[in-house]
Amino acid sequence: MENEQPLLEEKKLKSALLQFIFPFSLHSDCQLKLKKQLTADGYIPFRLDHLELEDAFYGPGYRISHQSLERYYLPFTNSVIFPHEESKHGFQRYSKRLELICSLESPKWSFELHIHSVDVVLCPYDLGFITIRVELPCEDLAFTQALEVASRFRVLQNRNEHDKLVQLSVASSRFDEMEDFIFKVLVPGMLPFVDKTELEASYFEKLPFFVDECMYVQGLISFTDQSQIHEADCYRASKIDGMDDEGNAYISATNMDYIRKYLEGHLYDRWGPNTYYVSEESSFFCLTKESKEVSTALGNHMYGEYYYGVLINLFYKIVLLKLSNRYSHVQLDQNQEEIEDLIRSITTFSARYYFLEVISKSQGKELFVQLRHHLGIDELFGDVKKTLSDLYKYQETFRTKRSNYLLLILTIYTVISGIYGMNQVIEDLKAPIDWGKLKAYSIFEYIALGVTVSGICIAAGLGIATLYRLAKERKRAKAE
Repeated sequence: MENEQPLLEEKKLKSALLQFIFPFSLHSDCQLKLKKQLTADGYIPFRLDHLELEDAFYGPGYRISHQSLERYYLPFTNSVIFPHEESKHGFQRYSKRLELICSLESPKWSFELHIHSVDVVLCPYDLGFITIRVELPCEDLAFTQALEVASRFRVLQNRNEHDKLVQLSVASSRFDEMEDFIFKVLVPGMLPFVDKTELEASYFEKLPFFVDECMYVQGLISFTDQSQIHEADCYRASKIDGMDDEGNAYISATNMDYIRKYLEGHLYDRWGPNTYYVSEESSFFCLTKESKEVSTALGNHMYGEYYYGVLINLFYKIVLLKLSNRYSHVQLDQNQEEIEDLIRSITTFSARYYFLEVISKSQGKELFVQLRHHLGIDELFGDVKKTLSDLYKYQETFRTKRSNYLLLILTIYTVISGIYGMNQVIEDLKAPIDWGKLKAYSIFEYIALGVTVSGICIAAGLGIATLYRLAKERKRAKAE
């Protein structure tokens, strides 16, 4: 049975903008020190009321309107992603303009890259993102080459022999792995703050939250006006299919029926045939053949509104994964404090951060929902909500058992000390105490005395423990 083959037609580009997003986990309570380190490294806080930053980080010709950016999202979302002051409950973005010219090289090809800027976004739940903004010079650049750059640059650690052949050159320095370039050149003071605790049990995995040790890619590919955007182009962008070993255009599927079925769930074609958006678990691309002016406006959206849409969805996904991971440890340890902390974390996330409606524009809503779907966020949230229900049931069962045991112990003490002890030794415990009478006690009187004194100690201990627990809960509530 013959299948229709995908059309791999090489196309010239007018512009190619790429943003590589690197999520990472932070050590607890280190954000204040990290902010000081970022400031020392030349990063500046991003604020919507600082209008001079509208064109500071995006390269020549690109600008995001802070006013439009604020209006794009609903007010309760803005309070999280654009807080008015330093707050650990919101996204804290620090940006640095670099204008760094690099070269990505292999034995068969070499491509120039312009790194305009880097963001470090600090988020609640000890989570952060590093975003690298890259523009590719398009004088002689083709679609396949742009995808190859995206495919290679996103690889943080070499996974196979092909990756080991690729190097990044910056001035007089060469880097075999992108992770080294990021932590030695872009954010040199970051590494001590990155938490890799969850990876201590693994043999080969070194970075959390990644598929195949690769960064998330958000990109705009602008074709020349005479180009025709084909289904195969959209599929290749979604899968970031660059070149094969011979340097020819590569596509990871050859059955057009399969490609069409795939695109039914991944392609947003509201502005077709000139502009398409395609999303996947590890990528979000805009392909367009519009004019230079329209293409620039689309680039502004990718740097602004759509960039934050990606960040919000990645934040949702990773926090939900972290909560699920904590639940697996809590199940094994059955530590009551950790269970209470996990319940509080899930409840806070649901109430303060997780919203079904975050965007005010219709097209933005549709793209946001598509991203949300391909990252599997709704399914993860359903699992976490079920986790919360299971935790409440376990906690209720535990408290019931503890109350029953405590009631049994107190009943025994009450009966023995109240009936037996009070009649046997209570008179001898009146001040002043004559300790010499203890020598004449019988075994039963010693038992009564022990029960009475231990009962008083247990009651005092329970009171102190209750006050300590209340003080600790109040301190946590203030911290949140």
